Amino acid sequence: MNSEQTNSVIFQTLGTLSGKQVGVATLNMEKALNALNMEMIQALTKQLTSWAQDDAIAMVVLDGAGEKAFCAGGDVRALFHASKAHSGEISDIATAFFAQEYQLDYLLHTFDKPVLVWGDGIVMGGGLGLMAGASHRVVTERSRIAMPEVTIGLYPDVGGSYFLNRMPGHLGRFLGMTAYNMSGADAHFVGLGNHYLNSHDKEPLFDALASVDWEGDIGANHSKLNALLEAMTGRCAVPLAESTLAVNQSQIDELMSGDLSQVLARASGEKTIEPWLDRALKTLLAGSPLSLCLIDQQSRLGTDMSLEQVFQFELALSCNCCASGDFVEGVRALLIDKDRQPKWQYATVEEVPALAIEKLMASPWSSDEHPLNQLGC
Repeated sequence: MNSEQTNSVIFQTLGTLSGKQVGVATLNMEKALNALNMEMIQALTKQLTSWAQDDAIAMVVLDGAGEKAFCAGGDVRALFHASKAHSGEISDIATAFFAQEYQLDYLLHTFDKPVLVWGDGIVMGGGLGLMAGASHRVVTERSRIAMPEVTIGLYPDVGGSYFLNRMPGHLGRFLGMTAYNMSGADAHFVGLGNHYLNSHDKEPLFDALASVDWEGDIGANHSKLNALLEAMTGRCAVPLAESTLAVNQSQIDELMSGDLSQVLARASGEKTIEPWLDRALKTLLAGSPLSLCLIDQQSRLGTDMSLEQVFQFELALSCNCCASGDFVEGVRALLIDKDRQPKWQYATVEEVPALAIEKLMASPWSSDEHPLNQLGC
């Protein structure tokens, strides 16, 4: 492989027998579980844009350094410090970070060439934003996938308003409100993963990619990658397990139906001996009431919003959450002081004024001034 390296992302090109090349981008912040910072976002955007226009590149692979994670989220500590320094105001740092992160996610969603994400290990928050945009989303028996934003006073962003509302039943609402850790089988069931391999199949996968007869036809290359992955799945030593979400979907749908107060009443009264459900409900009940109200509203958006509209909506909401929501307190309690005793602005969802939700969901910019107003143009 030919390689080019920044401190935080390694870019390589893999030669193939066809003469075409495979672009490989490796998130290289292993000690931070490959969490995305601004440098990584900018480097990925620049290189992916270049590869999209390079006829020699047949497809792209995104993976993470180390054995533990593809990507554990975004650099929320940097956002915490910027937001704390500008309390009550939209900070330039938060605006720039979210705008560039969402532009990268959008680039992946609209990338013509095949993009394969190796979703082994931890895939959370911003990592899931990258994965959700890829055409070929590989999960393994070690995948742990979640949107844990309710625990830090945020909401499932990075396109969550788009992909959560396209899941079966009320599973998107459940995942957003409980930060439930999906297995590879769960992610495959809800559509976040669309291919399954074993964790030890990574090296054989790269060997196989080098042997594919890639063409100049993008559609044909998508089909060839599909065929390769399906053939490898059929040879997996550890087969795709049963999905907990699939087995328990009717129970989850019943639990998450109705308005938010009904959901919380059921959650607080639920008697369960199932560890997965017990953890999920405890997280829901301890989450930010403001975040729960936002996730409830998010779950009611349906599927009418375009991808462009979703990222424009989420940029406004994310920046507002950093300025005046529960984000600063949530990050303080979980990641800075680590006391795990957040003092949310409101003790219960019943105390959250409708006006507070309206303000958080309102854009601080006019349509002409919106940082993402050129998305898709």
